[in-house]
Amino acid sequence: MKKYSTGFTLIELIIVITIIAILAAVALPRFIDAQKDARTAKANAIFGSIRSAAALAKSRCELDSAAVSGTIASPCAPKSATSTVLMDGQSVAMVYGYPDEPTGGIDFAAQINPTADGLTAVATGTASGTRFDVTGGTAGACSIFYAKAVSATGVITAPATSVITSGC
Repeated sequence: MKKYSTGFTLIELIIVITIIAILAAVALPRFIDAQKDARTAKANAIFGSIRSAAALAKSRCELDSAAVSGTIASPCAPKSATSTVLMDGQSVAMVYGYPDEPTGGIDFAAQINPTADGLTAVATGTASGTRFDVTGGTAGACSIFYAKAVSATGVITAPATSVITSGC
């Protein structure tokens, strides 16, 4: 009488495990792209930090200018093209009551250290503004843009901030 065994043979088990490993190696990176998500989250977090810091610096500048004369050594002048405000022990360069572009402006207000934070600060050329590119992303397509406040005919326009995450 012939005896039939039930279950998998060793070779069948090895083939199935090999096929699963190949599928995992090919398909998994397409479904789980953690680095892209991390760069996108970093760009969005720094964008929020820049917007918040600009608002806080503007508030501080307005408070300094409203202070009683003589109580603050060098009050911020919200309508001036150049002034400074003290935030967290650092003197932040201000333009029309908002933080100036780097260096010494929005980077100090938002406590951004491009080297430590994995960013590259790039002047955008003829247009007024600075772009912070996230390291590992496509330059200009995974970045945060900040343009200082401007004044035209006495009307002050708040700084322009934007984030682009399509190339993260």
